[in-house]
Amino acid sequence: MIVSNSTPLIALSKIGMLELLREYFGEVCIPKEVYDEVVTRGKNLFGAVEVKNAEWIKVEEVRNKIAVESLRDYIDQGEAEAIILAKERNAKLLLIDDSEGRQIAERLGLKITGTIGILLLAARDKKLVFKDTIDDLVACGFRLSKEEYDKLLMRSEEICSK
Repeated sequence: MIVSNSTPLIALSKIGMLELLREYFGEVCIPKEVYDEVVTRGKNLFGAVEVKNAEWIKVEEVRNKIAVESLRDYIDQGEAEAIILAKERNAKLLLIDDSEGRQIAERLGLKITGTIGILLLAARDKKLVFKDTIDDLVACGFRLSKEEYDKLLMRSEEICSK
């Protein structure tokens, strides 16, 4: 079982790659706040229709509201709920892109990846051309510095050549 925050869902939807999550993981759990961010409040934005219609994305309530609130000084509600839901469900993996959220999740012992990690996995499996996909992602507003971009291209070449 994996848990996702909103950013990977939105980013993958923007480039038509949301189905990669179903292909690799079968089912994805998201907390109610992530559903609300993407579908309810984001109803006219990328990801809203895709997430709403994806029967393989399951919405769950977080039980430990106090733990969520304790993280709210550092990260937003959706990230906090995703992290706590991942802990509560003993998730195999948490999909999260935000650096502060990733640091907290790692400190709590969660295994993490993000949008880029999913794309690297798909590139390794020859499901996509990494450079083209990253270029599409950046064109849709995904932020990567030139240095990060170059490192990712080098990393993808290493992964895809194995």
